[in-house]
Formats: sequence, structure tokens, C-alpha cells
Amino acid sequence: SMGIIPIVWLVVGFSLSFGSGGGPIIGDFNYVGLKEMHDKVWPDTSLPTLVFAAYQMGFAIIAAAIISGAVVERMRFSAYIIFIVIWSLLVYAPICHWVWGPSGWIEALGAKDFAGGCVVHMSSSVSALVLAKLIGPRIRHGKKEEAQPHSVPFLILGAALLWFGWSGFNGGSALAADSVAALALINTYQAAGSSMIAWTLLERWRCHRWSSVGAVIGAIVGLVAITPSAGYVTPISACLIGLISVVLVYPSFQVNHGIDDSLDVFPCHGVSGFVGTVLTGFFAKQGGLFYGGGLHLVGVQLFAALAVAIFAASMSMLIYGAMRLCMRIRVSAEDELDGLDEVLHRQSAYTPNKPYGLPGARIDVQADPVGAASRGDEDDLSESSESSGLADDGLIVDHNHTSRSLRVVSTKTV
Repeated sequence: SMGIIPIVWLVVGFSLSFGSGGGPIIGDFNYVGLKEMHDKVWPDTSLPTLVFAAYQMGFAIIAAAIISGAVVERMRFSAYIIFIVIWSLLVYAPICHWVWGPSGWIEALGAKDFAGGCVVHMSSSVSALVLAKLIGPRIRHGKKEEAQPHSVPFLILGAALLWFGWSGFNGGSALAADSVAALALINTYQAAGSSMIAWTLLERWRCHRWSSVGAVIGAIVGLVAITPSAGYVTPISACLIGLISVVLVYPSFQVNHGIDDSLDVFPCHGVSGFVGTVLTGFFAKQGGLFYGGGLHLVGVQLFAALAVAIFAASMSMLIYGAMRLCMRIRVSAEDELDGLDEVLHRQSAYTPNKPYGLPGARIDVQADPVGAASRGDEDDLSESSESSGLADDGLIVDHNHTSRSLRVVSTKTV
């Protein structure tokens, strides 16, 4: 996504998203190639136009990347690349124009999406769910060992980086270093913190445990939920949005809908984005229900969220159908079981274990005959002899054949 989408954005993506001459549905071609933009300032901001274009490019990259989480381990790499290119032009660009672009029809309704609850999270997660359904589940889907995180430390590290990055996405959506940016930044942390605490407490009550994985999920739910309203609500309201989102989103993780959404993309981004978009209608300081604005904004937010979801789902089905007429989208069962890293990329995330040591080091090894005897290794105890040899990796090793239990007592460079 980070390699492909910037090229699409340069060629025509930005122009279709933010071009002003195409009307309320889609942009135009005035910004194709980002031509003649280096010395201009984006309207209603103090930002150079290229800075604005680069910032918005980040959202397009993230949206396409989110889709991958639902279809990993069975979608062909080439098919994924082609899908996100088409999707970014036919799904993301129109929705972006509707909500953020000049004269977009959803913006004209008065809908609020500060940093991408609809544009990024709902559009990508609904498309991801549809794609996962059409491609089908993984062969090993449902096995308990397959459902566990690959690495909990990496999960925590990734969530920490994501949380920190959200500071820029939400805070930067003010398009200025001002009080709105400060409000969006503090609200991002308040919502994520309250949702993380709420999730861990709910998990403790329901499953009788505290888990770091649950804390990470709770934080991401809060980050997504606050995204559409980050610059529109008070910090106290942000905390409440984080708490309410967990209560409403947590059950969606327990639903067995039969779709192999590998990384729970739809509950994390889709349901949370929908909840956050609707809650904006309640908590927004201007026009929100709790601030005397009545139900108008609530209705507009609900309509905008549903419109984005229906459009993203419909277009994703059409893109998938068209691609299937031209190419194979899913890998073979044999390739899936062998692992796509090896089959498609001829590489592995890990190399086989190798002995540690310095080239040319002499390793003296002591025997443990008692340990060997306790294991019944009579054949190893039948003789005791010392031998030295050059190992395959260039280490000089002393072997004691009286035991398989070896202990390194010293190393000496020779």
C-alpha cells in the first residue's frame, strides 16, 4: 500500500478526491500529476498545497492497507495490488470527495467527519468484509492454534506505534497548529485511554482475566471511535465516547458471522467507525443532541455512515466480480498450506536456528554422565573418548561422547 497508493495519488487520486470542478460526486482532472502546485497554498488554510496533498495521501495509504488485514493468507499478492489500485480510484476517491472535497454532497448535508471515521475506517472495513466473504475462509480457519496472535510483544509494539501515529492523523486534521489541533490531540488520548480501561474491565468481568491483547484491542476501538469527532467534542465527551464505543463494539467481536475476517478488521474499524460517527451527532459542541441541536445531526451522521457503507460494499463486489473474470484471486489450497511467504515471495520471516559463537573460537564442552545415565543412554556411556574437530560453521569444538548433555565452560579464540 505504501508503495502503490502514492503513485496512484500522484497520477489522479488526489485530483479525483479534491478537484473542485467535478461536482458533488467526484473531483476533476485539474490536479493530475500534482502539476503546478509547488508554489500554491491550499484554500482556507496556510498550508502549501503539496503539504496538504501529502498529508491526505497518508489517509489513502492507510485505507488500502486496512483491507489487507481481512484477506491475509489466501489472497494472491498480485490480485491484492490490482484490487487496491482500482478500489482507491472507484471507492476511496469518491467517498473522500463526498465528505472532504469541495462541494461534496455529504459535506453539504452538514455531516461531520473530522479525521476519517467514514472516509477511511468505514469505507475500508466494509470493503474488507465483503472481500473476505467473497474469497472465502482460510483452510485452517477456526482452529484454536491459528486464532492466537503470532507475537504478543510485536502486537503491543505495533499498537504503540499506531497510537502515536494517530496523534498526527487526528491532530493534523485541524490543518493548523491551533486550538482545534490541541483539542483533537487530547481527545484522541482520552478516548483511547478510557476505551482501553473499559475493555480490560469488561474482559476481566467476562473472562476472569486481564490480557494485554484485550487492552490493545480496546485502545484501537477508542482511537477509531473518536476519529470522526476528535475536533468537535470536549475531552469529557471524548472519554464517554471511548467508554460507550467499547460497550457497543465488544459484542461484535463475539458474533460468529461465518466470515473469516482474519484480523477483525470489520469490528475494529467498521463497527467502531460507525459508532463514532453516530455518537458525533450526540456529543458535537455545535449541533449535537446534548448541546441543544436536536436530532438533525444524529440523523445526518447516521445517513452518511449508511451511504458510505452501502457504496463501499456494492463497489467492492463489482470490482471483485470484474477481476475474477480476468484473473485468479485466491491462491491454491496447496500454496495456502505451504505458506504464502515461501510460495509467492521465496522468503521466510525467520531463518533456522544456528549455533552462536565467534569464528575460530574454541569451545570446551564438559560431559554429564549422570544426566545421560538418568535418560538411559547406555550406548553413549559405552565409551568415553575426547575428540576435537572443525565444525561446519568454522568452530573448533571438543566433543565428549559420554553424554548428550553438553555445557560450554570456556571459549578461546585461536
